[in-house]
Amino acid sequence: MAELCEVNFRLVRRRSSVPRVRALLRAKLGEWRAGEAPADTAELVLSELVTNALRVAVPGDRMIGVRIMCRDRGASLRLEVSDAGGGRPVVRRPAELETGGRGLLLVEALAYRWGVDERSAGIGKTVWAEVMAPGAASEPVAAEAEIAAATVRPGQSVRVWGAWCTVRSVRSERYASGGLAVVIGLDDGPGLRMDAAEPLMVRDGVRPPAAGDPVVAS
Repeated sequence: MAELCEVNFRLVRRRSSVPRVRALLRAKLGEWRAGEAPADTAELVLSELVTNALRVAVPGDRMIGVRIMCRDRGASLRLEVSDAGGGRPVVRRPAELETGGRGLLLVEALAYRWGVDERSAGIGKTVWAEVMAPGAASEPVAAEAEIAAATVRPGQSVRVWGAWCTVRSVRSERYASGGLAVVIGLDDGPGLRMDAAEPLMVRDGVRPPAAGDPVVAS
């Protein structure tokens, strides 16, 4: 049976709760000896969920509920954030010059899957997201598919400048405005720096030889 670790806690409705929840997640993953693979992604997803919950109008000073479930030392993480507000969050597609409104777009790009449930007890809702370590997802990526830049992994091939290039490295960084960028190192040509949610055509495996590539005799 898969090993499952779980923690529940509440956060006050202050901006300081965002860095606090990131630190708590890191501390718990260390305590559970979880692998590092999904940790950075989980931090970003959880902080976006908490940030969204802070913006919801709620009766009184009701706190935000957080639940973290870790399976198989970080192979799978489920993050749940509950608030007492009404309505259901919707993914927005903000214009290029807009500085906000990308929280759920980022969650959609980074999470294996996500959703919204009504709270079984009390008022409000729970927004949840599942983050998988590379290779842990049960649904393989299609042979050739368009996916968010944030979900690209080393070893895959991406189609850029009219050709397939192999991904050598992937790292994330923050824009000055607070949004997430992805920097992708390639085997051929300059690297890519793009919005985490921007789509890329991807396929598994190295790129095939292109016309004009040198032929190496065995």
